[in-house]
Amino acid sequence: MLSESECVVATTVRKFGRFIDIGLYPHLTRGIRNMSEAPSEELAQGTIFTPSEEQPILITERAVEAIKKAIAEEGETGDGLRVSVVGGGCSGYQYNLDFDREERMGDTIMDAGGVSIFVDAVSVGYLRGTTIDFVSGLQGQGFKFSNPNAKRTCGCGSSFS
Repeated sequence: MLSESECVVATTVRKFGRFIDIGLYPHLTRGIRNMSEAPSEELAQGTIFTPSEEQPILITERAVEAIKKAIAEEGETGDGLRVSVVGGGCSGYQYNLDFDREERMGDTIMDAGGVSIFVDAVSVGYLRGTTIDFVSGLQGQGFKFSNPNAKRTCGCGSSFS
Protein backbone atom coordinates (compact mmCIF):
# COMPACT_ATOMS: atom_id res chain seq x y z
CA MET A 1 0.00 0.00 0.00
CA LEU A 2 1.24 3.48 -0.84
CA SER A 3 1.80 6.11 1.80
CA GLU A 4 -0.16 9.35 1.75
CA SER A 5 2.69 11.11 -0.08
CA GLU A 6 2.91 8.55 -2.89
CA CYS A 7 0.80 8.67 -6.00
CA VAL A 8 0.82 6.34 -9.00
CA VAL A 9 -0.83 7.40 -12.22
CA ALA A 10 -1.25 5.74 -15.58
CA THR A 11 -3.42 6.97 -18.42
CA THR A 12 -3.90 6.74 -22.14
CA VAL A 13 -3.60 10.06 -23.94
CA ARG A 14 -2.61 11.61 -27.25
CA LYS A 15 1.20 11.65 -27.16
CA PHE A 16 2.24 9.37 -24.37
CA GLY A 17 0.01 6.50 -25.41
CA ARG A 18 0.07 4.14 -22.48
CA PHE A 19 2.34 6.37 -20.46
CA ILE A 20 0.78 9.51 -19.01
CA ASP A 21 -0.44 13.04 -19.35
CA ILE A 22 -2.94 13.99 -16.68
CA GLY A 23 -4.56 17.26 -15.89
CA LEU A 24 -5.17 18.46 -19.44
CA TYR A 25 -7.37 15.45 -20.21
CA PRO A 26 -9.16 14.60 -16.95
CA HIS A 27 -11.73 12.43 -18.75
CA LEU A 28 -8.90 10.06 -19.74
CA THR A 29 -7.30 9.83 -16.31
CA ARG A 30 -6.96 6.41 -14.69
CA GLY A 31 -5.36 6.25 -11.25
CA ILE A 32 -3.60 3.22 -9.86
CA ARG A 33 -3.12 3.09 -6.10
CA ASN A 34 -1.80 -0.44 -5.49
CA MET A 35 1.11 -1.74 -7.54
CA SER A 36 2.50 -5.24 -7.03
CA GLU A 37 6.00 -4.57 -8.38
CA ALA A 38 8.70 -3.29 -6.07
CA PRO A 39 10.09 0.19 -6.66
CA SER A 40 13.13 0.66 -8.85
CA GLU A 41 16.52 -0.44 -7.59
CA GLU A 42 17.51 3.11 -6.59
CA LEU A 43 14.48 3.38 -4.31
CA ALA A 44 14.76 -0.19 -3.03
CA GLN A 45 18.35 0.51 -1.94
CA GLY A 46 17.13 3.50 0.06
CA THR A 47 18.73 6.20 -2.05
CA ILE A 48 18.53 9.48 -0.16
CA PHE A 49 17.58 12.36 -2.43
CA THR A 50 18.28 15.90 -1.32
CA PRO A 51 16.65 18.42 -3.65
CA SER A 52 18.57 21.47 -4.81
CA GLU A 53 17.86 24.53 -6.95
CA GLU A 54 19.43 22.73 -9.93
CA GLN A 55 17.65 19.41 -9.29
CA PRO A 56 14.41 19.84 -7.37
CA ILE A 57 13.09 16.39 -8.37
CA LEU A 58 14.63 12.95 -8.87
CA ILE A 59 13.77 10.80 -11.86
CA THR A 60 14.84 7.17 -11.46
CA GLU A 61 16.68 5.22 -14.14
CA ARG A 62 13.58 3.13 -14.78
CA ALA A 63 11.52 6.31 -15.31
CA VAL A 64 14.19 7.74 -17.65
CA GLU A 65 14.07 4.55 -19.75
CA ALA A 66 10.25 4.77 -19.95
CA ILE A 67 10.49 8.43 -21.00
CA LYS A 68 13.07 7.61 -23.69
CA LYS A 69 10.89 4.78 -24.99
CA ALA A 70 7.83 7.06 -25.12
CA ILE A 71 9.76 9.75 -26.99
CA ALA A 72 11.13 7.17 -29.44
CA GLU A 73 7.68 5.68 -30.09
CA GLU A 74 5.47 8.75 -30.06
CA GLY A 75 7.55 11.88 -29.73
CA GLU A 76 9.74 13.81 -32.09
CA THR A 77 13.49 14.35 -32.26
CA GLY A 78 14.53 16.87 -29.64
CA ASP A 79 11.57 16.30 -27.33
CA GLY A 80 12.07 16.51 -23.60
CA LEU A 81 9.62 16.04 -20.76
CA ARG A 82 7.67 18.79 -19.04
CA VAL A 83 6.68 17.94 -15.46
CA SER A 84 4.11 20.22 -13.91
CA VAL A 85 1.31 20.52 -11.40
CA VAL A 86 -2.08 21.82 -12.50
CA GLY A 87 -5.23 22.63 -10.58
CA GLY A 88 -7.94 19.99 -10.63
CA GLY A 89 -8.88 16.59 -9.37
CA CYS A 90 -10.75 15.83 -6.19
CA SER A 91 -7.80 16.74 -3.95
CA GLY A 92 -6.93 20.06 -5.58
CA TYR A 93 -3.86 19.41 -7.79
CA GLN A 94 -2.86 16.93 -10.49
CA TYR A 95 0.50 15.90 -11.92
CA ASN A 96 0.98 16.63 -15.61
CA LEU A 97 3.59 15.13 -17.95
CA ASP A 98 3.92 16.07 -21.60
CA PHE A 99 6.51 16.34 -24.35
CA ASP A 100 8.15 19.72 -24.78
CA ARG A 101 11.15 21.02 -26.69
CA GLU A 102 11.76 24.47 -25.39
CA GLU A 103 12.47 26.15 -22.13
CA ARG A 104 9.90 28.66 -20.92
CA MET A 105 10.68 31.72 -18.85
CA GLY A 106 11.37 30.71 -15.25
CA ASP A 107 11.80 26.98 -15.97
CA THR A 108 14.21 24.79 -14.09
CA ILE A 109 15.93 22.55 -16.63
CA MET A 110 17.48 19.25 -15.63
CA ASP A 111 19.17 16.47 -17.55
CA ALA A 112 18.01 12.94 -16.78
CA GLY A 113 20.02 10.39 -18.71
CA GLY A 114 20.22 12.64 -21.76
CA VAL A 115 16.56 13.73 -21.62
CA SER A 116 15.77 17.38 -20.92
CA ILE A 117 13.32 17.78 -18.05
CA PHE A 118 11.47 21.10 -17.77
CA VAL A 119 9.71 22.21 -14.56
CA ASP A 120 7.98 25.59 -14.34
CA ALA A 121 8.66 27.85 -11.36
CA VAL A 122 5.26 27.37 -9.72
CA SER A 123 5.36 23.57 -10.02
CA VAL A 124 8.85 23.41 -8.48
CA GLY A 125 7.33 24.58 -5.19
CA TYR A 126 4.84 21.69 -5.18
CA LEU A 127 7.30 19.09 -6.48
CA ARG A 128 10.51 19.89 -4.57
CA GLY A 129 11.84 16.61 -3.17
CA THR A 130 9.58 14.43 -5.35
CA THR A 131 10.90 11.18 -6.79
CA ILE A 132 9.37 9.99 -10.06
CA ASP A 133 9.67 6.25 -10.69
CA PHE A 134 8.13 3.98 -13.33
CA VAL A 135 6.40 0.88 -12.01
CA SER A 136 4.40 -1.94 -13.52
CA GLY A 137 2.31 -4.64 -11.98
CA LEU A 138 -0.87 -6.63 -12.31
CA GLN A 139 -3.04 -3.54 -12.50
CA GLY A 140 -1.02 -1.72 -15.12
CA GLN A 141 1.99 0.51 -15.40
CA GLY A 142 2.75 4.16 -14.94
CA PHE A 143 4.82 6.83 -13.32
CA LYS A 144 4.83 6.86 -9.54
CA PHE A 145 5.22 10.23 -7.81
CA SER A 146 6.56 10.07 -4.26
CA ASN A 147 5.91 13.62 -3.18
CA PRO A 148 6.87 14.59 0.39
CA ASN A 149 4.79 17.78 0.03
CA ALA A 150 1.49 15.96 -0.57
CA LYS A 151 -0.58 16.07 2.60
CA ARG A 152 -3.22 13.73 1.15
CA THR A 153 -4.15 12.04 -2.12
CA CYS A 154 -7.50 11.09 -3.57
CA GLY A 155 -8.83 7.54 -3.76
CA CYS A 156 -7.95 7.12 -7.45
CA GLY A 157 -4.39 8.32 -6.81
CA SER A 158 -4.27 10.94 -9.55
CA SER A 159 -4.53 14.10 -7.46
CA PHE A 160 -3.11 15.49 -4.22
CA SER A 161 -3.24 18.43 -1.87
